[in-house]
Amino acid sequence: MTSFSELGSPSPGSTAWRALLALAVVFVLLATTGWTAMRQQRGPAGSLAVELAAWSKGHLPAVAGASPGGRALPDPSGPPRRLARFLDSLTATQRERLARRYPLVIGNMNGAPAELRYHANRIALIRARNIERKRMHDSALTPLGRHDAGRRMERYEELLSGHRQILAFDPTGSGRAAEVFGDLEHAGRVSVVVPGVDTNILSFQKSKRGYTAVDGMARALHDAERALDPNGNNAVIAWADYTSPSGVGMDAATGKLATQGALRLRALVNGLPALTRVSLMCHSYGSVVCGVAARDLAPKVTDIAVAGSPGMRADHASDLGTSARVWAMRDSGDWIEGIPHVEVGGLGHGADPVSSDFGARVLSADGAQGHAGYFEPGTTSLENFARVGIGAVRSVRCADGDTCRSGLS
Repeated sequence: MTSFSELGSPSPGSTAWRALLALAVVFVLLATTGWTAMRQQRGPAGSLAVELAAWSKGHLPAVAGASPGGRALPDPSGPPRRLARFLDSLTATQRERLARRYPLVIGNMNGAPAELRYHANRIALIRARNIERKRMHDSALTPLGRHDAGRRMERYEELLSGHRQILAFDPTGSGRAAEVFGDLEHAGRVSVVVPGVDTNILSFQKSKRGYTAVDGMARALHDAERALDPNGNNAVIAWADYTSPSGVGMDAATGKLATQGALRLRALVNGLPALTRVSLMCHSYGSVVCGVAARDLAPKVTDIAVAGSPGMRADHASDLGTSARVWAMRDSGDWIEGIPHVEVGGLGHGADPVSSDFGARVLSADGAQGHAGYFEPGTTSLENFARVGIGAVRSVRCADGDTCRSGLS
């Protein structure tokens, strides 16, 4: 990627000069139009941190007829296989007691069985909902604080409705969550939807324009995959389990949050069943997360598909250091086309993934209609995502002829 040292002393009219000028214009605009959100919704601080601290000092509960209790509990961020073996060694009663005592720890533990995580997160959601219900009437809070508590309480009730499969949940700060569509434990293929800016617990799903929220994106993708492969065993994860930038501002223009998100994304992938084939569907800033994560992703990741990408922090697809196929798409009306696809001094995210020089397989995005429309049912963009997700890559629609299918086995 371009650095200041590589730019030297750019002369007017040079490519480097135009890149610097474009970046300057963008950041002046961002600064004058509110380049970061001035207010973030915040929940009770430290819920997960408190549980983790208690877990580190805790011991396995003793249960009659089981292996002796009293053993120290393992590092919950340890290798998923080791955590899976630990949980497999317990009785159902011991697992239940751990889930009730440490629901946020178990509910976010990569390596724990999916059904146990769903159960633990339901417990955590009920507790979080009850906390917010009390905060709605807390006179020590401002009217705005009580209003925000009400919004969060309603979101938690929605996540508790029906038989939703919540794979991750953390109410701390602006909140994180992940939801599964399909049978994750037995899926042969798993698609992970990685969203962009302004993704948090309150924006996880939307009643209006639902397919612009990560939950709606994943639901639409799962429906599309089932329509294409009704007998297949495919699952989709709506993955809002990282801290995304708030607004299109400085955080969105740098890779700091993407680097943190990439660590969490790799941990998720490592925790999926060993024989599962995984595809990452990355939208907007989510494609930055996927680009940073790519080098150290497990071989089970066969495909990385990005839409509306500001860049993947690489000059070329080969620089991502992954064996996965890299796909890219962009609607002709997507405003992201106009941003400077460069990286200068840490600002910007590098080359345009749909450019011929980048080397990705470029997919058609017909019907997407702008930056937020890639997962709208009936669009070619969604169908292409679904074909990649089920492994039917030889039948995708390319942006130009059939070049994106060349060399596929």
